[in-house]
Amino acid sequence: MNPSSFLPRKEDFNDLVLLAVPVVTVQLGLVTMGIADTVMVGRTSPPDLAAVSLGNLYFFIVTTFGMGLLMSLDPLVSQAVGAGDRGAVTRNVQRGLVLAAGLAVVSSLLLLPAGWVFHLLRQPEDVVPIARSYAWAAIPGVLPFFLFVVFRQSLQAMGRLRPIVMTIVVANGVNLLLNWVLIYGNLGVPPLGAVGSSLATSFSRWFMAAVLLAGAWPLLRAHLRRVETEVFRRRAYARMLSVGAPIGIHFQMEFGAFAFTGLMMGWLGTTAMAGHQVALNLAATAFMVPVGISGAAAVLVGRAVGEGDPARARRAAGASLFTGLAVMGTTALVFLGLPGLLARVYTNEPTVMALAAALIPIAGLFQVSDGLQVVAAGVLRGVGDTRLPMVLNVVGFWGVGIPVGALLAFQLGRGAQGLWWGLAAGLAVVAALLLVRIWFRFSSSLERVEVGGGHLTRVGTQGVKDVSAEGAG
Repeated sequence: MNPSSFLPRKEDFNDLVLLAVPVVTVQLGLVTMGIADTVMVGRTSPPDLAAVSLGNLYFFIVTTFGMGLLMSLDPLVSQAVGAGDRGAVTRNVQRGLVLAAGLAVVSSLLLLPAGWVFHLLRQPEDVVPIARSYAWAAIPGVLPFFLFVVFRQSLQAMGRLRPIVMTIVVANGVNLLLNWVLIYGNLGVPPLGAVGSSLATSFSRWFMAAVLLAGAWPLLRAHLRRVETEVFRRRAYARMLSVGAPIGIHFQMEFGAFAFTGLMMGWLGTTAMAGHQVALNLAATAFMVPVGISGAAAVLVGRAVGEGDPARARRAAGASLFTGLAVMGTTALVFLGLPGLLARVYTNEPTVMALAAALIPIAGLFQVSDGLQVVAAGVLRGVGDTRLPMVLNVVGFWGVGIPVGALLAFQLGRGAQGLWWGLAAGLAVVAALLLVRIWFRFSSSLERVEVGGGHLTRVGTQGVKDVSAEGAG
């Protein structure tokens, strides 16, 4: 395959920008809620700040697989839109809602033993009770969390992002108000610290799901007003899972690597964990830009495949990778140049601030590879290629990143910085492997993935081939 086939045209960048800007806005809006929690709790005490870090880690360890599973809607809905298959869009949206309900039940049950898990993992004794209560307070928000993912991914795949953007903007205001009341104890409410921020987030998630559904009802009504008879066919879910489960495992392994690093920070003490939370929150904020580009890439590549236009799919992939590289190169320079100033935004505790300022430049160095790997994963998700990227993710993060970080931190005495250097090594490996996968995957035929009445098919320009036994890899 000629490398020039990935060179984007002006219209490819235009298409990417038109879709990616609102997607990035949504991602930044979501992470802004987390930043508000961290900054506002950071003004209380180091144990409360560390509890937010630990409680958030546990919540997303429990829910990340489900979130990734529901992102199977990216290729399924976007390719159906590209092919003009309205019935497939309806079936996939409704199956997403059924999966969201089941995932909410399982995830809520897994949040209950949070305190026992924290003690088992030898987390700081002054942090565990607060973090346990934080996790319990997050349980009421699990169902709306998954419902919002379904609505967001479906609307995003349809190219209808205005309702999502408006919902996120208003939800941030609601979250700030509730934080002010519940964290600090205003309007007659007792101060609840970290637990108050979790309660505020749970309420905000219900608000987001309800407002998004109401705002997007003119768009979603046709897909929700009548339940399709094929929605409850078990074999269809098995095929849908063959697309989504690798995405969920991919996300779980990636987030799990950061989560396990956070747990190892707990072994180094409360200060290390609080400083890690500040640096991680900054890195996560910057990361939302390539995450948004990744989502746009999945939609644009998926639509091109659904329309039977592999050349446009390759150009969309090239535009997405180039844009992700440019954006994260810029944020890397900011992290390297202003670590102290960025740390002071989050905390006024001198020891926490000093450690965060030491970690932020390392985060800056892995910004480029972090951005490339997430955009590459989105490009591959657009063609329904989810299994091998999952394996490559495991190799990079768990075969390289975690072992290198543990070696540097505990054997060579580099402490918290050693753990972050391990993450940097893992991200570089994942990015390189996924870029190689894109080259080989896009060198072959690009065909549509569809979940029908118990069948998974690839629909290409040469017709439809039943691949029920092959899955979506």
